[in-house]
Amino acid sequence: MQRASRWQGQAGQMRLVAVVIACAALGWLAVQWLAEQGGWNLRFVLLADLAAGAAFIWALVVTGRIWWRQRHAGQ
Repeated sequence: MQRASRWQGQAGQMRLVAVVIACAALGWLAVQWLAEQGGWNLRFVLLADLAAGAAFIWALVVTGRIWWRQRHAGQ
């Protein structure tokens, strides 16, 4: 029973990571397109770049923690 609960928790985290990656990528693409069409100041574009980068780094860290927990769960 405990094993099933652990897998459900990890599955929820994996879904969250997938949603964050997809939203960050689509949001970044949208901001790039809107900035080009609207002639936005490059500061706003840089802010979007930094936000997307932070989301990708967060997703990488969470994915690494999930992998580490799975690898060390049997020990």
